[in-house]
Amino acid sequence: MIDLFSPVIEHFHTSTTFFYSVVVVFSLLIGSFLNVVIYRLPKMMEQGWRRDCREFLADELNNENEQKNATPKDNLNEEVLTLSKPDSTCPHCGHKIRFYENIPVISWLFLRAKCSQCKKPISIRYPLVEAFTAFVGFLVAQHFGVTITTFWVLLLSYALICLTLIDYDHMLLPDQITLPFLWLGLLVNVNGLIVPLNEAVIGAVVGYLSLYSVFWLFKLLTGKEGMGFGDFKLLALFGAWTGWKLLAILILMASVVGAVVGISLMLFKNHQREQAIPFGPYLAVAGWLTLMWGDSIWAWYLNLL
Repeated sequence: MIDLFSPVIEHFHTSTTFFYSVVVVFSLLIGSFLNVVIYRLPKMMEQGWRRDCREFLADELNNENEQKNATPKDNLNEEVLTLSKPDSTCPHCGHKIRFYENIPVISWLFLRAKCSQCKKPISIRYPLVEAFTAFVGFLVAQHFGVTITTFWVLLLSYALICLTLIDYDHMLLPDQITLPFLWLGLLVNVNGLIVPLNEAVIGAVVGYLSLYSVFWLFKLLTGKEGMGFGDFKLLALFGAWTGWKLLAILILMASVVGAVVGISLMLFKNHQREQAIPFGPYLAVAGWLTLMWGDSIWAWYLNLL
């Protein structure tokens, strides 16, 4: 398998332009798939929760319906949603999106941001996610070069884009994404690819327990939950990838940005203090920056002090 890709890898080494172009095009295609994941995964989870609830409460619902001589109104025959089925359609008219209408960025521009059938607008978010994914892919390729590290960090970057937007939309960090990449971080560092394995293991533990402790301390003092359990797992994920030494600067960056955004929302958009703000996006951005330039950021911070 390695011999099969050796000519391509050799060409990557001799032509960085070709390498960057391949990464950007690949990331554009992945960005199109990320749009599907961001939209469908929360709906798949909700569908699974409803299915679990029906199974768990089947006896109670049946008894209640028998007493009322009624039939359950829950949609038991809803179509099972996956990342591949059903085919993508226009949310307004149900028009099945053809393959040439789904080319990253280009199709959106060619269609002039409108459905080819009903002419209703197509959100600019779709091409922005695709373009941003390509930009992130370029930065990773430029930073790590033609190495196996680039491949692993690209995968993590794609996952973080999903987590960021899902948490922004639904205040939800799916375990289906977070946990596999937590374990992947430990596997990547088995041979110390990014940090030594012992630092990665300690980082995962410290990452989880630090926010877990803050969560319970806040709850004991206020009686309220200050963050979700997904945030603990996300910080554990970054601990597994970057090690424990950079977690302090990661949390500091995420907290500062989160505080600035939260205060700005309250001042300029009448955001209520009691209204929750997802912390996952700030953790994801700070964690990605730490993975890329954590040592430089830490050195700059120490010099600033």
